[in-house]
Amino acid sequence: MRIPRILAVVLAGGKGSRLGALTENRAKPALPVAGTYRLIDISLSNLMHSHLDNVWVLQQYLPHGINAHLAGGRPWDLDRSHGGLLVLPPYQGDEGEGFAEGNTDALRRQKDLIADFAPDLVLVLSADHLYTLNFLDVVDTHLERRAALTMVTTEVSEDPSRFGVVQADADGLVCGFDYKPERAEGRLVAAEIFLFDTALLLEALDELHQRNGRLQDYGHDLVPWFVEHHRVASHRLPGYWKDLGTLRSYWGAHMELLDGTGAVLDAPDWPILTAQPQLPPARIWGTASIAESMVSAGARVHGDVRHSVLGPNVLIEQGATVRNSVLLDGVRVLRGAVLENVIADVGAVIGAGRQGSPDAVTLLDGDGAVDRVEPFDADSGSSQ
Repeated sequence: MRIPRILAVVLAGGKGSRLGALTENRAKPALPVAGTYRLIDISLSNLMHSHLDNVWVLQQYLPHGINAHLAGGRPWDLDRSHGGLLVLPPYQGDEGEGFAEGNTDALRRQKDLIADFAPDLVLVLSADHLYTLNFLDVVDTHLERRAALTMVTTEVSEDPSRFGVVQADADGLVCGFDYKPERAEGRLVAAEIFLFDTALLLEALDELHQRNGRLQDYGHDLVPWFVEHHRVASHRLPGYWKDLGTLRSYWGAHMELLDGTGAVLDAPDWPILTAQPQLPPARIWGTASIAESMVSAGARVHGDVRHSVLGPNVLIEQGATVRNSVLLDGVRVLRGAVLENVIADVGAVIGAGRQGSPDAVTLLDGDGAVDRVEPFDADSGSSQ
């Protein structure tokens, strides 16, 4: 059997405005996860383990941090002479130039490059999610169902109206799609992983651009076009999936990691890989008390830490207390500080006093000031 030629396109240009200070100085795919990882590591590791090595990363918002982290694709064995990692920033000079206004528009601006590369299939991923998936299983579903588009789907326990809501029949074929509806029918949603027939994708991009002029996110135009005109299959994601697009979901994903109910980052046969910082091991002093926590390299702990994630070079002074919190690189928690349900951005210095509460997630910016507070609700869960 002929093996199809597959191009993977990772959309890594998102601003992530709902994450406040966390994405003021970095693109969402560059967000730290579990201390030492970055969110884009998830997509790239799944691609590597799936033996897909033609990978394009589309950038737009604050690409510098992502570029430094990508290291030419080396951590994922994508630094190769043939194929491998290709970074595509916005550009000026010819057809497709300028900044994209949505995911569909981002793909349209690369359509000539896609046509020149001539893949049989184009796998389009967002770099905003935590999950484990062998993309070759998606290819199998696509070929077996003779689909023009195969979308990966999953059931969510939170409000599905945040996503593209999918209706599928008993044969796994998509019969309806509503993007961020006011009232969702069911909890099956698109996991923002799409496998397209290349010729039909290019046809759709041309037709939509000629008809609409301005293109948006693929939930508004591209996916509905395929559902209306072609055979679309649903590939059910068998395990964990989470969109880290809000403070509550970002915090909640870390609490689930600590509880062992979240993403699996260290499976022996499917580890998440990253460009690790060159730091000494974490140091735990005699005055420290730590339980149910993840402590990254370079951290120094003198105080009391419970059910929290400490990033690289974090300092917890003696007399400080940290509960159910996520502290990013270089955060310093000084004597007398008490943190509960807090996310602290890189480099924050947090002085004595109480920050956070049992009924909300509190984000502290890089200066240690409160950036925003998101209360818990029935869909997001509650404090640990």
